[in-house]
Amino acid sequence: MMDYGTIPKEGIDKEQLLEEMRSYRESDADWRAGRTWSLVYYAGDEHYEFLKEAYTLFFSENGLNPMAFKSLKRMEGEVVRMAASMLHGDRQVVGTMTSGGTESILMAVKAARERAKILKRLPLRPEIVAPRTIHPAFSKAAHYFGARMRYVPVDEQFRADVDALREAIGPRTMLVAASAPQYPHGMIDPIEEIATIAKEREIPFHVDACFGGFLLPWVEELGYPIPVFDFRIDGVTSMSADCHKYGFAAKGASVVLYRNMDYLRHQFFVEADFPGGIYASPTMAGTRPGGAIAAAWAAMKALGRDGYRELARRAMDAADDLKRHLQTIDGLEILGSEHTTIVTFGSCDEAVDIYAVADQMQQNGWALDRQHKPACLHCTVNAHNGPIIDDFSDDLQRAVKRVRQNPELASQGEAAMYGMMAKIPVRSAVEMSVRKVMEQLYGPDGGDLDLSSIGDDEDSDWMLRLVDRYGDQALKWLEKATDWWSGVRRK
Repeated sequence: MMDYGTIPKEGIDKEQLLEEMRSYRESDADWRAGRTWSLVYYAGDEHYEFLKEAYTLFFSENGLNPMAFKSLKRMEGEVVRMAASMLHGDRQVVGTMTSGGTESILMAVKAARERAKILKRLPLRPEIVAPRTIHPAFSKAAHYFGARMRYVPVDEQFRADVDALREAIGPRTMLVAASAPQYPHGMIDPIEEIATIAKEREIPFHVDACFGGFLLPWVEELGYPIPVFDFRIDGVTSMSADCHKYGFAAKGASVVLYRNMDYLRHQFFVEADFPGGIYASPTMAGTRPGGAIAAAWAAMKALGRDGYRELARRAMDAADDLKRHLQTIDGLEILGSEHTTIVTFGSCDEAVDIYAVADQMQQNGWALDRQHKPACLHCTVNAHNGPIIDDFSDDLQRAVKRVRQNPELASQGEAAMYGMMAKIPVRSAVEMSVRKVMEQLYGPDGGDLDLSSIGDDEDSDWMLRLVDRYGDQALKWLEKATDWWSGVRRK
């Protein structure tokens, strides 16, 4: 019996290890068969094998030193230029590659903070103004860089409320951000209107196109009515777009772009007094894997505009097909889902608990993202999902019917946990519970993710008992108390 908790005294046979690694994948989501609706972006076996070869050609090269590996710097520069051109940037648009959308957003926030500092506009606690549907990477960036998120509501179409955003901007604002599209419901925020406000206030405006950056340009070329969202708009000062999503590159590749060097220069870090030599880094990471840079370059060159356009056409066709099926299922309604391949749906029937539906679909081998506020399910549709839309819809029809006939399913499995989390208005209690799960997952005996303990603590328990006894009235009390305390903290 091998002990995998320590490095073995003698090396284990390589074929044995590879076989064991293959066996580990048996419980993973089946993305090749199109049964996943997020996380993996797949353009077919031929492209997949090509990416692996391109990646391994630069497997050991390190993007830390562009002078040592001029090949990586050349490819990174070309990826940035191709992405800038795709997003209608002129020759002044500059940027870097990063490890993913989160790092791209972290860099945009860091650059905005440093810019405000240089211009002597940095308050004690600077703020980022963004709609509530903005990606959590902005909240993470604010946490890391000593800023605060100032969220504004969205309208009935799940797009940023422009009037509320205008009111939220103040002397503390160092950055305004919006999405193209936002991930939960696939809607593009009113980028042109927001850009006008940001430009009037002389505040940098970042468009998070991590999801749509490598998709929307081709969808627009196909004739779909896509709102203008990129560098064609004068007030847009920076953008992020993920190569490893609809750019169909290997994981670990994104770009962050700036209107010109006046913004990008604030992203750089330089340490001149290190005894080991002058250290300069353009992004968060020191060592940067060459494979991710090379595979992104290879993907963009190999697919070309025609390849991207065809993949976008097939993905949009599949998304439209899925929406047509959803409209025939009694008890479900589509939320947002107008601008891209994101299809989000919830329940319009009290007898159909959408989280219980998700549990039923999961048991049938489908991987769906569960969302809340409002409760709904999310599908990121890709071209390779097209052939399985009918099977998915048939299973979904049966799942809805079973949940309607068996209301007890709403209080079982993950449905009970997600439903409970949605009921707790004091979100800090939910955060505390999730942190405990994370501690278990990454602790010394860390194992499989166990969500059943979320909410299973004293802070959550008294609230749940209150809600159970007084119903909606208790929820209103707790929400008012939470709003009051949030106002106190802001002041």
